[in-house]
Amino acid sequence: MKTFIIAEAGVNHNGDIELAKKLIDVAVEAGADAVKFQTFKAEEVISEYAPMAEYQKKNIGKEESQLDMVKKLELAYEDFEELKEYCDKKGIMFLSTPFDIDSARFLKDLGLEIFKIPSGEITNYPLLKEIGSYKKKIILSTGMADLGEIEDALDVLIENGTKRENITVLHCNTEYPTHFEDVNLKAMLTIKDAFKVNVGYSDHTLGIEVPIAAVALGATVIEKHFTLDKNLPGPDHKASLEPHELKEMVKAIRNIEKSLGNGIKKPSKSEVKNINIARKSIVARKNIKKGDVFTEENLTTKRPGNGISPMMWKEIIGKKASKDIPKDKPLRFGDIDWG
Repeated sequence: MKTFIIAEAGVNHNGDIELAKKLIDVAVEAGADAVKFQTFKAEEVISEYAPMAEYQKKNIGKEESQLDMVKKLELAYEDFEELKEYCDKKGIMFLSTPFDIDSARFLKDLGLEIFKIPSGEITNYPLLKEIGSYKKKIILSTGMADLGEIEDALDVLIENGTKRENITVLHCNTEYPTHFEDVNLKAMLTIKDAFKVNVGYSDHTLGIEVPIAAVALGATVIEKHFTLDKNLPGPDHKASLEPHELKEMVKAIRNIEKSLGNGIKKPSKSEVKNINIARKSIVARKNIKKGDVFTEENLTTKRPGNGISPMMWKEIIGKKASKDIPKDKPLRFGDIDWG
């Protein structure tokens, strides 16, 4: 199964639509399946009393209200219409995360095929109810959540019309960047077992190792932040991949997909030719005369493997030679007196 890779542009456009288009170009070049932004009206989402997160203060290098910070990162609905058209032209799926009901309705009207619910909205009942009623495919991030909160969110989505099979739940940690010891990647499997849903992983670690490991564990969706330059001003750039890193991640994931196979253990077409070369046969350790009894002293195993398999060793020991067998010659069934 092909992993759905979301290149998360988020707000790394810094409020500049031309920068957003450059991010789309990078996602296309990297081979991602979708590029995702964030759609919101800052004043509808954040109160003037909301503080910045510690990672935001650190990454921006100053402290201001969360509302003032986010206002600078807001794009107009008309900008998203233009970005959707640009994605269609470039052949990549446009996605955007709504953070308020008006933005969700706008994205629905824009024709979004998949709705992404971010970690911070997993307890936002009105928004969950709204998006659940669209009966679309949903990707639900679960940073900061426990199993009970995930269950409650799923219940809201399903009760309002979304089918369970159309929901993919992403394991996630919302620290930017996430330390490896905090990833807890096995929790993705716990979510899968607990709720019988498709699962994936939204990554905020530095580097590309963890999303690759998630694919090996069965993630069907991978989401990863990216930027044009980690040194750009803004809250998320430093925990994002640069273009060459995004490309490397996509390539590695595609290689892992090929490597996972179908789970049936049997020789591959490419290795069948090596069986006789690498395996061994039962051969004469020394010259054996007709009538001699086969023993561990006059038999051994050597390559190639086109004779009698060493797995028949016990059946042959104690039998007699039906003809002379020169040293190093692989035994054949006709060489044995099966009497």
